[in-house]
Amino acid sequence: MQIRNNWTKAEISEIYNTPLLELIYKASNIHREYQETGEVQVCTLLSIKTGGCSEDCAYCPQAARYDTGLEVQALMKKEDVLAYAKKAKNAGSTRFCMGAAWREVRDNRDFDRVLDMVKGVNELGMEVCCTMGMLTESQAEKLHEAGLYAYNHNVDTSKEHYGDIITTRTYDDRLKTLGNVRKVGISVCSGGIIGLGETHDDRIGMLHTLSTLPTHPGSVPINALVRVKGTPLEGNEKVDIWDMIRMIATARIIMPKAMVRLSAGRSEMSVSEQALCFMAGANSIFSGEKLLTTPNPDFDEDSRMFQLLGLKPRESFKESPVASEESFVEEVLG
Repeated sequence: MQIRNNWTKAEISEIYNTPLLELIYKASNIHREYQETGEVQVCTLLSIKTGGCSEDCAYCPQAARYDTGLEVQALMKKEDVLAYAKKAKNAGSTRFCMGAAWREVRDNRDFDRVLDMVKGVNELGMEVCCTMGMLTESQAEKLHEAGLYAYNHNVDTSKEHYGDIITTRTYDDRLKTLGNVRKVGISVCSGGIIGLGETHDDRIGMLHTLSTLPTHPGSVPINALVRVKGTPLEGNEKVDIWDMIRMIATARIIMPKAMVRLSAGRSEMSVSEQALCFMAGANSIFSGEKLLTTPNPDFDEDSRMFQLLGLKPRESFKESPVASEESFVEEVLG
């Protein structure tokens, strides 16, 4: 049995609903087979163009239609972006992600400037990632030629729940962008957010979408909703840590070679809670004081956590080792 792209929702549901300690144990064993334990990819995310987005994503403080007090900022200068990237690299980051609050990429001078930024960060020896909304195949090709390693475009939730969260673009629009990225050879980064008012079945549905793509995403961010005042979801309940752990463990089992990223919401988690997430199969984080516009643990805080837990940053451009077919069958099917 090889890496599977034909998971059924029923199979994923059975894994997801495994008693929690048993689920963590199974995910941890598969993690050991496919990844190097104790190694965590450290990423830094910088908002290079902030606010003023025309989308209506109900969780997002950058949507122009919501009064969140966010100050709109124009596209940053290349030299400022590279200075931040160098700071991140010196602090241990090996992947640098640039986010622009655009509904879609347009072929204009701003995109040309982003291409120059990608070239500059790539020359630093870091994996370069961008998240800038919808993307055509030709635009993806230009980014690839500039040295882009990965492109982030989250599916956010299940197809069934999606319309309750976003109405300005469709679920299929998101999948089309992922297809354009995949066609040109850029690594796909795609995950979702829990705490949007979804059901457990919606969470399973989101994981089903990702695990049945033609190729599993290279990175799967699992985000806990950051409740931002002024957004429609500001009153939602805080995501329970056990729900995060369950999502991470399930993602690890069904997408063994992916980097499973413990993303938004870490600022509200203790070191002990984060340690359980790593045990369940998370092996990637964002480090730095902000995730675009929301709070996040800073470099020094994460450095102390790594020292305490005996973790080390993963090198750039490192491929995951491949586990044996026999071990995968044994761990998943028991």
